[in-house]
Amino acid sequence: MRSIGVFCGANTGINPAYSDAAARLGELMATQGIKLVYGGGNVGLMGVIADAVLAEGGVGIGVIPQSLVDREVAHRGLQELIVVETMHERKAIMAARSDAFVAMPGGFGTFDEICEIITWNQLGIIKKPVAFYNINGYWDKFFEMIDHTVSEGFVKLDHRENLIVESDPGVLLQKIREYSDTASDYWVDFKRI
Repeated sequence: MRSIGVFCGANTGINPAYSDAAARLGELMATQGIKLVYGGGNVGLMGVIADAVLAEGGVGIGVIPQSLVDREVAHRGLQELIVVETMHERKAIMAARSDAFVAMPGGFGTFDEICEIITWNQLGIIKKPVAFYNINGYWDKFFEMIDHTVSEGFVKLDHRENLIVESDPGVLLQKIREYSDTASDYWVDFKRI
């Protein structure tokens, strides 16, 4: 596993535990030689994890639409900042550049991004681990909804069971690594998407 795409909030939330946990994940990724692929922002949890990766000598790759660069929220300290025109381009590049995905606490953008990756896995477009960093129980209600969709027959149980949910960052990375070791490698032509 060389890189992880991280989806997270452009805000830090009201609980300092979110920022603390984001920094810890970034530190672990850097010390384990895992590149951060993320939305390219310098604000919120995005900025926290990027700063933590960089502070530990890790590599940060940001993918950000020009409209957000224009609002001066692009992180200028990254080794690579890819500026795109649309959110669709952003998501396709992040998917192509990431070996696995982690959703940290966030809002509608985070929900959109991680749900699209889950859907691509379900459809066989990609086969990459998807994990939820469940800081302070943030994702508990989300998984209640997913479990409801399983019980109502809209989501297959094996698709639910393929999702990693973990509150400890070290265990989270280990579970992703174990999933990666057993998963098939797929080459995806994102121009088809």
